[in-house]
Amino acid sequence: MTLIAILLPWLSFLLRGRILSGILCLILQITLIGWLPAAIWAVVSLNNAREDRRNKALIKAIREK
Repeated sequence: MTLIAILLPWLSFLLRGRILSGILCLILQITLIGWLPAAIWAVVSLNNAREDRRNKALIKAIREK
């Protein structure tokens, strides 16, 4: 998924269900200069989503204890 976020940032957003962000990222990626910020934004967003999922699992495990 990280490779998709780097090569096709807009697709990364669409696959995760963030339609509006995907469209905005596609508009940004259309220009060659905008591709780099779009790729960075997609990778950071992907890492934040993974972090949120991990934190929710940790909170759930602590509450079950």
